[in-house]
Amino acid sequence: MIRKLQKADTDQVMQIWLNGNVEAHPFVPKDYWVSNYEMVREQLLEADVFVYEADKEVQGFIGLVDSYIAGIFVDKKYRSMGVGKQLLEYAKEQSPALSLSVYQQNRRAVEFYLREGFLVDTEGIDEETGSAELTMRCKLENKNDGRKQEG
Repeated sequence: MIRKLQKADTDQVMQIWLNGNVEAHPFVPKDYWVSNYEMVREQLLEADVFVYEADKEVQGFIGLVDSYIAGIFVDKKYRSMGVGKQLLEYAKEQSPALSLSVYQQNRRAVEFYLREGFLVDTEGIDEETGSAELTMRCKLENKNDGRKQEG
């Protein structure tokens, strides 16, 4: 089930966020994520955050700021089980066009987004970490005429 974040979910969501970032971004010092923990915790309240819950456990979440995906995170034990895909499909239902930024070295995430219809829009450098970053946009079907449209 996908539902809006509740205050009671915050600790679990933040643990998934921290573990996910440390695991997926070994090229960024762990201290960077730890030092940003409290700021991100506060930003959760400003974004639209939706959790994927099954068996009374939050297995993953997606953060949206308008049509920008601030992040999709899935607990390690539930990865490659369709949780991220379901969260992304939910986001596609909320917005006709989506964009996101992803570290180029996070090949697993880049390949996931490419598989799910995203295209690389621009390449750059994340000023805070110095890591190469891609901005990606999705390509959605126009439900009215069947043509693809750039997101």
